[in-house]
Amino acid sequence: MARLVAEQVAPQRPAALADAPRIAELMRASVAELFPRFYGERETASAMAHIAHIDRTLIEDGAYFVHEADGEIIACGGWSRRGKLYTGSGPGDDDLRLIDPATEPARVRAMFVRADWTRRGLGRAILESCRRAAQAEGFGSLALLATLPGVPLYRSFGFRETERRAILMPDGVEIEGVMMTRGVEPP
Repeated sequence: MARLVAEQVAPQRPAALADAPRIAELMRASVAELFPRFYGERETASAMAHIAHIDRTLIEDGAYFVHEADGEIIACGGWSRRGKLYTGSGPGDDDLRLIDPATEPARVRAMFVRADWTRRGLGRAILESCRRAAQAEGFGSLALLATLPGVPLYRSFGFRETERRAILMPDGVEIEGVMMTRGVEPP
């Protein structure tokens, strides 16, 4: 299957700020198509409003990747060396703080795949790029707060669940999330 994807999809590349409108479109489409399989109508609408947002810092830091097919971005995601763990609950006091690779895990952030391109190795390829980059910068582990649609991908990549928690959105809606971690060693 991965060979088929390689023939149809442009090679993974770092995202550019000019990609922002197409990334935003992918994020909204992914939430609209995948979230209703795991969450109710209210949670999906809240996720559309508060989770399907670009964090331009990831792009500016060169830590966000995209896959394209036929001129459309079909998968995106990245990692961060900053304090922010996820988008959704609004800004935090230490979002831009550089984290210490010796004592804190790098963050995997903002993973989205278009529904008709899931299970084709794109998310895994992005995770592998994140793992390698974090390892090269001296991080010993990765952490993320997954929404339910992403949990199977992260488990298959070696992430382990550490905690389930409610993510409180600015509109008061709670969305179930899963804290997950793994080391940076190859899968």
